[in-house]
Amino acid sequence: MPSPLPTPRFDHFYRHDELTALLFAYAEARPNLVSVRSIGKSYEGRDIWVVVVTNLASGMDIDKPALWVDGNIHAAELTASTTCLYYLHQLVSLHGGSSAEAAQVNRLLDSRAVYLVPRLNPDGAELALADRPRHIRSSTRPYPYTEEPVDGLTIEDIDGDGRILTMRVPDPHGGYKQHPADPRLMVAREPGEFGGEYYRLIPEGFIKQHDGLTFKVNPDREGLDLNRNFPADWRQEFQQLGAGPYPTSEPEVRAMVDFITQHPNIGAAVSFHTHSGVILRPCGTRSDKDMTPEDLWLFQQFSALGEKHSGYPAISIYEDFRYHPKDVITGTQDWVYEHLGALFWVVELWSPNKEAGIENTKWIDWYRTHPVEDDLKLLKWSDEQCEGKAHVDWTPFQHPQLGAVEIGGWDKMNYWRNPPPNLREREAARFPGWLTQLAMSLPQLELIRTEVRALGPDMWRV
Repeated sequence: MPSPLPTPRFDHFYRHDELTALLFAYAEARPNLVSVRSIGKSYEGRDIWVVVVTNLASGMDIDKPALWVDGNIHAAELTASTTCLYYLHQLVSLHGGSSAEAAQVNRLLDSRAVYLVPRLNPDGAELALADRPRHIRSSTRPYPYTEEPVDGLTIEDIDGDGRILTMRVPDPHGGYKQHPADPRLMVAREPGEFGGEYYRLIPEGFIKQHDGLTFKVNPDREGLDLNRNFPADWRQEFQQLGAGPYPTSEPEVRAMVDFITQHPNIGAAVSFHTHSGVILRPCGTRSDKDMTPEDLWLFQQFSALGEKHSGYPAISIYEDFRYHPKDVITGTQDWVYEHLGALFWVVELWSPNKEAGIENTKWIDWYRTHPVEDDLKLLKWSDEQCEGKAHVDWTPFQHPQLGAVEIGGWDKMNYWRNPPPNLREREAARFPGWLTQLAMSLPQLELIRTEVRALGPDMWRV
């Protein structure tokens, strides 16, 4: 007899062992709908799980058009895993029901398959969820150098509170000062400004070989970005940071590439990331005017459906989401679309700016420069909606190299990169309707009628 359907917690980020147990609990509860397979091993040897969801009574997954959904290719973007789990739970819990929503799921799983990979990067996620975490970009493999830094500051949790914040150090030459309306908020010192009380803002961490005067902040030793390791428009390290020594050099990426290429029934894909509260469509490497018009129109049509379901705006990566005007961002979306001809979207979940009432249509540019009034709005949002936890009050700490410092500022992991626990389910709930509509829009070949007629000895017309 099948086991009871598990009840996941969407306010909780699961570690790898917990996630594994939860996924297999779904398979045990609904063996007619759910199976769990390993598509490969991570750098540290963890299984990368794909959850295959389809009604086996109507056929195998490989014989049906399929939607690919993944999340958490970037280490600290844990809400992406939550969103995949939410969709899995919706599919399994609604199937067999009689409501209008259940009828959609019934049609979906009877005629389509869904491949869900909640966590493409289990090693990086495990590091982000450690008791004393580190927030790297992707894989835990050292790259491009294997040596530990011999000097400088390494970013880490030094006071053991499970967060990585900012250190505030009084310094007459510092580049920051307290905002007059709220001294918790640090703002940039004006050019040529003198006579005030100033501070340095330094990432939380310890310093090696400190000479008592200057030091550098070390980049993460784990410098890979798995989303730059795909074959389409791959470029070397000096052109695109974190791309790895060659395309699909990283086991996590190779596992995904192998699985998708071995499943040509996949016609559309969505990859969940954080953050910005926006749906991104191809291309990452060229403008809309250089796309095939018919493809562009199709992307625009389905992107509009995504906007309708989620409330997130849908934009082009190249036109509206480049980190720098001279940069070209390649990733999973370009490989799936350009090499395989399948539709692909990236969803950047969660926007703290929107929660704070900041109207912003230039997602990347805002981080480069924005009015201080926006920071005050965010601080108010922290106080009123997050119990003051998004911005942590400055707390004295005796640093072994710097002496007396204060630790505080924005808790970016838990309130910027990811929504607070009470809002994670709300963000995840924006997307099941769109994902189901995407999957149901995939073409399905069906033989309506078959006839076999004898034309002569050993000759037939089918």
